[in-house]
Amino acid sequence: MSSNRSYLAARVSLLILALLLALPVIVVSAHVFLPADDIWQHLTETVLADYISQSLWLSLGVAVGTLVLGVSAAWLTSMCQFPGRGVFEWALLLPMAMPAYIIAYTYTGLLDFAGPVQTLLREWMGWGYGDYWFPPIRSLGGAIVMLTLVLYPYVYLLSRAAFLNQSLCVLDVSRTLGNTPSQTFFRVALPLARPAIIAGLSLALMETLADYGTVSYFGISTFTTGIFRTWFGMGSAAAAAQLAALLMVFVLVLIVMEKLSRRQAQYHHTSRHHQQLKRFQLSTSKAWLAFAFCLTVLLASFVIPAAQLLQWTLLVADSVIDDAFMTLVYNSLKLASLTALLALFLALLLSYGKRLFGGALVRFAVRLASMGYAIPGAVIAVGVMIPFAWLDNSIDSWSRTNLDFSTGLLLSGTLVAVIFAYLVRFLAVAIQTVESGLGQVRLSMDEAARSLGHSPLAVLRKIHMPMLRGSLLTALLLVFVDVLKELPATLILRPFNFNTLAVKTFELASDERLAEAAPTALAIVATGLLPVIILSIAITRSRQLDSDKA
Repeated sequence: MSSNRSYLAARVSLLILALLLALPVIVVSAHVFLPADDIWQHLTETVLADYISQSLWLSLGVAVGTLVLGVSAAWLTSMCQFPGRGVFEWALLLPMAMPAYIIAYTYTGLLDFAGPVQTLLREWMGWGYGDYWFPPIRSLGGAIVMLTLVLYPYVYLLSRAAFLNQSLCVLDVSRTLGNTPSQTFFRVALPLARPAIIAGLSLALMETLADYGTVSYFGISTFTTGIFRTWFGMGSAAAAAQLAALLMVFVLVLIVMEKLSRRQAQYHHTSRHHQQLKRFQLSTSKAWLAFAFCLTVLLASFVIPAAQLLQWTLLVADSVIDDAFMTLVYNSLKLASLTALLALFLALLLSYGKRLFGGALVRFAVRLASMGYAIPGAVIAVGVMIPFAWLDNSIDSWSRTNLDFSTGLLLSGTLVAVIFAYLVRFLAVAIQTVESGLGQVRLSMDEAARSLGHSPLAVLRKIHMPMLRGSLLTALLLVFVDVLKELPATLILRPFNFNTLAVKTFELASDERLAEAAPTALAIVATGLLPVIILSIAITRSRQLDSDKA
């Protein structure tokens, strides 16, 4: 009887925890059904059309750019032999460590009118102001290019994994039929990899819709900039929440598209047995063309901006890297570490609960807790601030009435709200990683341990956790880096006079102090490099292990 009660209590606890983590999304969604106020009416009559059109054009441009760069690079590094391929296959993932707003600041400093590129151009050609035309970096087109350069790795990563795991039998048949590498790519490999490509594209577009730093700096009116203007400029939480709810509709469409694409994956059969890849041997001219393409992408997306950040950092290091800078580093590392540890604990709890109890209700609870990753940080921040502010006001009102003193802000405006928003946003990353590790542990091991009298917690502690060290470390590292880069949620929810590396970088760049922003930006990029390199090496080794087993 007590055992049944414990299991029931555990199931109820999991559901309550999932509802708590989904609270921001539920709050924002509920505002769709609330009556619109005058500010919402004003938004619909003036700027809402711009928010929708600019967001759509931005998404369309990034979709085309990430597909061209990501899929082309994935095919070349996976299936073709050319100089430098072994380096490019992992180096092309490095832009994942570069937040979009940082690359936007860097290229603005390089390409603006006062930047070195246009300055040298005027000196060489003898031109003055107005004598020539140069593509404006602070434009919708510039934002598309910046976001494409840092988001193509999502498409590249999943496309390359799909190409590596395709059946060699199918590709060999295409070869024997006389198809060239390009014909094999378009007629065979690309259709087989379509679900993975769409999944990568969906992730890239979610990040595009969630971006605030780039579009704000370039002065582009999108949903995220609109949420900030409505919240801080007009002081309307309800209208900001309604904008956030409308943005969630766009995100929901992307999620549905990705799910439908994955549903089709069951028709695309690949071999379970892998042999050593027989890469296409390109002609000399095409091989060097492939090398030039990959090198250009890598230079534009990572090497040039990272080198410029390093140069600026060396110029201002003596005056910028001081006690205040170290405080920023400490604040950022503290937030990222606390969130990563909490996310890992919750992910282990939810994932093991799903494995232990099963059932539709528990699976729904875990899926509910994983919703946040698909939701932009600005939306989650609004969803956190509204209930937290209501709870703070309710507690303060009761305290004033009954105890004759003010409690102030206990939740909103504190690190509690910031960390909770981070958990809602990034818990899914930890859950997916932990579930992947648990999936490789056979259920028979659980049953054997339970038959020896071990409790479920003992099984988790003595058996699963030692076997999941790699997955747990990966989850911890991924959440840590994501938190370090997060900007919109931090901007909205951070306590007064509390800064992080991301916020300070944004503030300095917004004041056109790009060189002074370089040290904080470079610190963020450097921290993100390690997990990106580990991820790339793991993908390559997984294919090599499969080849050895065949």
